[in-house]
Amino acid sequence: MGEIDEDPERAERTRPIPVHLNTRVKFLREKVAKEETARLALAAGVSVRTTKRWVHALKAAAGGELKGDIPMAKVNVAKVEQAVRVAWQPQVRKRVRRDAEQRGFMLHIQATFGYSAAGGSTDDPRPRMITQKMPGSVARRLYEARDAGATQAQQEQILAEALLPVRASPRRPARTTLLG
Repeated sequence: MGEIDEDPERAERTRPIPVHLNTRVKFLREKVAKEETARLALAAGVSVRTTKRWVHALKAAAGGELKGDIPMAKVNVAKVEQAVRVAWQPQVRKRVRRDAEQRGFMLHIQATFGYSAAGGSTDDPRPRMITQKMPGSVARRLYEARDAGATQAQQEQILAEALLPVRASPRRPARTTLLG
């Protein structure tokens, strides 16, 4: 996940996702899968047998037989985290997206300005912070690109186009009439 994806995701949450693996699996099992191991397997992208082992480990942890997190492969840990991110606070995510698409958002970025010149000269490129209000159409394009699986570079291109100065329409020459 790139920086552009992380910022809207932070804004879309009123509470952070659970930190501990046991809590994440419990959330998926109770809220997403409604206590069904087949639905849990589908949500996490693993086999039903794997989810049965997780449920057994959760029960062992609740009974005090297991200390610490559920034993799980790193690949499955990442799958569980991704499934929790997708399912966490869906109504808040919808509200934040709707507001950004309607009202726009504030963009804070660092950019480098300057010309190619010898080091130490006044034309040497320098990093600058830019804060600019972006319209809702830019938020809509960013969300659509993110939903379509756009890369970090593609999302940066959308923001770069939005930051370009608005060019004034060419002026029409003033009408003059000659009196004869």
